[in-house]
Amino acid sequence: MPYMDYVSGCPVDERVVEAMLPYFKHPGNPSSIHSVGLEARNAMEEARGKVASLINADSSEIVFTSGATEANNLAIIGYAMRNKSKGKHIIVSAIEHISIINCAKFLQKNGFEVDYAPVDRYGKVKLDELENLVREDTILVSIQHANPEIGTIQDIEKVRDAIKDVTLHVDATASLGKIEVNVERLGVDMLTLSSNDIYGPRGVGALYIRKGVRVNPIILGGGQERGLRGGTENVAAIVGFGRAAEITMEEWKSEAERLKKMRDRLIEGLLKIEDTFLNGHPTDRLPNNASVRFSYIEGESIILSLDMEGIQASTGSACTSKTLQPSHVLMAIGLKHEEAHGSVVFSLGRWNKEEDVDYVLEKLPPIIERLRMMSPLYLKKKKGGG
Repeated sequence: MPYMDYVSGCPVDERVVEAMLPYFKHPGNPSSIHSVGLEARNAMEEARGKVASLINADSSEIVFTSGATEANNLAIIGYAMRNKSKGKHIIVSAIEHISIINCAKFLQKNGFEVDYAPVDRYGKVKLDELENLVREDTILVSIQHANPEIGTIQDIEKVRDAIKDVTLHVDATASLGKIEVNVERLGVDMLTLSSNDIYGPRGVGALYIRKGVRVNPIILGGGQERGLRGGTENVAAIVGFGRAAEITMEEWKSEAERLKKMRDRLIEGLLKIEDTFLNGHPTDRLPNNASVRFSYIEGESIILSLDMEGIQASTGSACTSKTLQPSHVLMAIGLKHEEAHGSVVFSLGRWNKEEDVDYVLEKLPPIIERLRMMSPLYLKKKKGGG
């Protein structure tokens, strides 16, 4: 049955599991100075080099974390607290991941000013308005590379030009492994990475911190990760992250082309359903993202109905799915509440096949028809009431 919720969680590649297995029972602590500890340290540093190579960075610029959320916290809060003497103004886009939004809210409660850069109807940051938001006391700008909910890819090089020499953080959780992520070409100062989004294990991520950029740790401990992230490192997970990065470097281009063809066929089929619309940019979008909205019905009802047919999709970010509020991303691109509530995200991945697209396009239309026949708004429309 088609699993099409790779945006919420990716299966771990068997090749990654194989690389991790020796380290589940390995006793070595990377901080120990004896030979067994050194074995763990060497395995971890090898993985660090592989992750760095994937984004064209130096291994000394990679700090391992427990995942993308912690990396975002370290980047936003850690940088702001370290550099508050230079200014207390930061800018984030209106469609950032909720972990960025909540970091911004935390800073607002602690004496910082935050501006939210607006986006257009496709989810592209309005560069002229972003440029106008930059002030003399602006110390940090955070703009995601691509939005996992609507698939829109930002032009980070133009963002860099717009904000001049202000420190730039980019959340590349959704883009890594789908499109090129090159820190030198993008001109970023900090970059968030996630293991599971490239078919590595959950519970491990990384923050790229360009040499010369200073941040305060947000987890204090014994000085691990150059003093930026206390706590004994999860060697098995880090090794898995490294192996996932290695595989991604070898395969992402061909995989992106394969997924793009399936994505385009899926979108074409979905838009044939009456009163169905595409969310996000029509071309500048992730190769695996098909985000659409169905008028007159709720996305949650669609998801549950699809699940009964063995199809897994999502209504947006899994990190905000427990709230009844409409997606802040969809509201930011100008959708009404009722439009936002009818959105569904199909996200493709390494194990999807063409038959999966066929199956979705077979099962979904009758689901939409059945749900709409229970919708007062739809029945009113059918009767000519608008």
